[in-house]
Amino acid sequence: MDTVETGADAFRVRVVLRFVDAATDALSEAREEIDALNVYPVPDGDTGTNMFLTVSAARDAIREAVDADPDLALPDALAQFGRGALLGARGNSGVILSQMLGAIADRLARARADERQAVVLAEALQQAADASYAAVGTPVEGTMLTVARAAADAAVALVAERDDVLGREVFGVAAAAAREALERTPAQLPTLAAAGVVDAGGRGVSVILDAADRVLTGRRPPPARESLGRHHIPVPTPGIDLSEDGPAYEVMYLLDADDAQVPALRERLGRLGDSLVVVGGSGLWNIHVHVDDVGAAIEAGIAAGRPHRIRVTHFADQVAAAREKVAHRSGRAVVAVAAGEGLAALFAEAGATVVPGGPARRPSTGMILDAILGAQSAEVVVLPNDRDSVRVAEIAARTAEEDHGLRVAVIPTQAQVQGIAALAVHEPGRSFEQDVLEMTATARHARHGAVTIAARQAITMAGACEPGDVLGVIGGDFVIVGDDRDAVARGVLDRLLGGGGELVTLVGGADDAGLAGRCADYLAEHHPVVDAVVYDGGQERYPLLIAVE
Repeated sequence: MDTVETGADAFRVRVVLRFVDAATDALSEAREEIDALNVYPVPDGDTGTNMFLTVSAARDAIREAVDADPDLALPDALAQFGRGALLGARGNSGVILSQMLGAIADRLARARADERQAVVLAEALQQAADASYAAVGTPVEGTMLTVARAAADAAVALVAERDDVLGREVFGVAAAAAREALERTPAQLPTLAAAGVVDAGGRGVSVILDAADRVLTGRRPPPARESLGRHHIPVPTPGIDLSEDGPAYEVMYLLDADDAQVPALRERLGRLGDSLVVVGGSGLWNIHVHVDDVGAAIEAGIAAGRPHRIRVTHFADQVAAAREKVAHRSGRAVVAVAAGEGLAALFAEAGATVVPGGPARRPSTGMILDAILGAQSAEVVVLPNDRDSVRVAEIAARTAEEDHGLRVAVIPTQAQVQGIAALAVHEPGRSFEQDVLEMTATARHARHGAVTIAARQAITMAGACEPGDVLGVIGGDFVIVGDDRDAVARGVLDRLLGGGGELVTLVGGADDAGLAGRCADYLAEHHPVVDAVVYDGGQERYPLLIAVE
């Protein structure tokens, strides 16, 4: 028999983090497509957004836990992941998804040393499907439940047929089965067939499984239009044609209650409305239901325990409220994360709303959301200017769009100098799409580098370094290790200009000691056809930031 992967050691925290990042990115990219497919159970156009926000909350929870304790044991990390999904679940689809993710996390956390990885993964998918059906008051086929069940059944069948299955094969089979099941959803649910779309929640499940398959195998899923076939028909103006026959309100709340109280709560809420989903356990529950009597739904929670974080949405007013919010705003704004006082002044002078950030003090989702709302504009472009802040900015952007009706685009700038380049071509007179396109293209074509000082002993792509060594960085990778700042800076400049360039931007840090100015002199002597611009950025840890355009 071929060697197979066994034991809990096969499930590393770093692999889980890669999956969570990949799933978050994939849902971010597919969010608008999934929103457009949303016609069931209520055509309010938010399924993609809710699933994205739910996974984002789970990602933030496990990231924060691992950042606080890099040696955190896998079961503890998975527990934080599951709890984050539960607490951050949004909407009907998000609550169901949180139960799926929690079930998967629970099974992985209980993996024994003598268990095959493939079997554990298949059982995790099976438990996720079982949990999703159990969470819903009245399960309906042709939804995300059906897609999850098809994926689980395929995975279980695979490991039952062969005893040499590798873990990465499980998600490949599951993802393929999910795509096939998704194609069949219109035949199972008349509402989908009438609209000419596949199920939105099912598409979200398919996106997540494709992300997992890509993390484990590197395989890219089929293009969305190819995988959705003729059913990829966006629904025009979601939220306008709400059924008059269905409940008028969506009620959600977290509930602190003994598990024994939940069956009676399910029964009581089931009599009040539909789209009932109850997920959680061990004293903490997330409740979702569509009703006409909001007070009765909340009173049912009070009878069972302590409801909190209560959220009520009136479907008919949802779109009108969003439009009204936008009506009081006009124009376009730019929000930029700045890593130093000089950079903050530079962005502010160019008209941007500034959020303080930088290494060791990256902004939170709330800080970026406050800046977006504080800009008082109908359209907002966000420049995170840091690799680790891009996802935070995306979550803030999606929240601003869903809850406040704004139009927000995040340009994934990964360096301060990319943000400077993008802001330089910002033109409010252009259409929103064209402005975002121009800013994105400019940022992408701005090659960036930096000079920093090693804080600890490490092995880099350029070799070993000791505390105090000078490190040259290009595109986020260490390419030079030296002991002289000027020599390292010149080396970075020469490498960046090796691919051509007309304009070099030099941003001096808090302890630059004239380095940026000396680099400008070096360029004038050795690269005379290149223009150089020098700014005082005031950023910590990086004596010099460089961009070549």
